[in-house]
Amino acid sequence: MGLFFLSDVLKAKRRGRLIVVAEKRLGVIGIVVEDREMVPLVNQVLSENESIIIGRMGVPYREKQIAIISIIINGTTDQIGALTGKLGSLEHVSVKSALTKKKL
Repeated sequence: MGLFFLSDVLKAKRRGRLIVVAEKRLGVIGIVVEDREMVPLVNQVLSENESIIIGRMGVPYREKQIAIISIIINGTTDQIGALTGKLGSLEHVSVKSALTKKKL
């Protein structure tokens, strides 16, 4: 059985069929919500992606009306990109991510 890498996808040939296994990355997503009315929408997006979320910490900065959320994630780059893209498309929401270089 031969193995080779193509971008972030590991392809293995088994019994004449091609099996695709996406490699996962561990990382953190930082979210700053500058309008607290957007928090329910942020929480909805996070709930829709719970399968890649390991943990989260939210800190409301009440006197400035800002919410800061950190999310620990383990997912494919496609899953993580989709999550950060959805969050980043929300008004008054800023998103940054940092991923390990090591593929899991």
